[in-house]
Amino acid sequence: MADRQVNFGLWYDFRNPPPSTVSFEVLYETCLEQIGWAETLGFDSVWLTEHHFCEDGYTPSPLVLAAAIGQRTKSMRIGTNLMLLPLADPVRLAEDSAALAILTNGRFDLGVGLGYRQLEFDYFGRKLSHRPSLMEEGVDILRQAWSGEPIRIDGKRYQIDGLTVGPVPAHPPRLFMGGMAEPAIARAARIGDGFLSTGGIGHDVYVKALQDQGKDRSEGAICAGNWAIIAEDPEKEAAKVGEHVLYQTNQYVSWGAFGPPDQVPLFPDAETAIREGLYELWDADQAVAGLTAMLKEYTSCGMRIRRWPASPRCLRSTRRSSTCTSGPSFPGSRLRAAAIASSTSRTTCCHGFGRRCEAHRAVYKRLTQRVKL
Repeated sequence: MADRQVNFGLWYDFRNPPPSTVSFEVLYETCLEQIGWAETLGFDSVWLTEHHFCEDGYTPSPLVLAAAIGQRTKSMRIGTNLMLLPLADPVRLAEDSAALAILTNGRFDLGVGLGYRQLEFDYFGRKLSHRPSLMEEGVDILRQAWSGEPIRIDGKRYQIDGLTVGPVPAHPPRLFMGGMAEPAIARAARIGDGFLSTGGIGHDVYVKALQDQGKDRSEGAICAGNWAIIAEDPEKEAAKVGEHVLYQTNQYVSWGAFGPPDQVPLFPDAETAIREGLYELWDADQAVAGLTAMLKEYTSCGMRIRRWPASPRCLRSTRRSSTCTSGPSFPGSRLRAAAIASSTSRTTCCHGFGRRCEAHRAVYKRLTQRVKL
């Protein structure tokens, strides 16, 4: 019987919305300090995300932050969840990612997704309708660039004939792909090294897509991004941070994450955003139970589980949440023991907290169906 390792990580967007009076200089330094502290608690990875032209400063340059984190940590894996590949120059992204892999001695993973925000595509001169081909060809270019061989592609969006990119890292980044729609999840199974889920949505779809393509479940990996409020008294904590949850969730709705912004209504209040959105309310024992169930369901498919360290403007609750989930009560400690006891194959898990896939898919269905009549 092989041991299954269970790992956990954190997910940052470095947002700093009004009425915060904290400078971005202080926010960045505080978050970097927090990430280093989290490594000492036993968290195994940190993940960064990307958006542009946001009033609250949502991370526009995750690779710069990844380099800073790499210098402050020793063993944590550092990844993006996710970068918007259709907006990027894939050759330049390959170069920057290779540099990060070298700087961190192979600790960097590149996660990419299609994107959905019209404003970003308009400014960068790309069409939303071209996202699938930009993604497919971009992934091809990234992999060729990291191979050390000349890049050759004659596609719809890119034409490159014999361009060599260097330096080549000894340990190229793993390439994860995100999405919530079935075609995006199937694409992750087909050409990615793993699937970046949001709110625990799509795990079963991904596993089925692997099987449909003749791949064994063990050939895939699920990076489970789950949203939760974890505290000794989660309901009490939810009351404190609810306005931040409302802000975060409504921002994604307004950008088009769950459908056309003019058709999907905003949540009216914090209570509704928590009840009908993607957040879990868990104490440490409930987190252990939920994650153990997920591990057992996907025992032969490598998993990584990550969580937001805090909602926007709410870093104080993070220390309470991380303390609740660390030390003797850290779900990872008990999950590692439970995983070893129930394992029949080796699985790697790391990064967050979430419910079973069917329940999450039901939440996503509610979100996408909240369309104005």
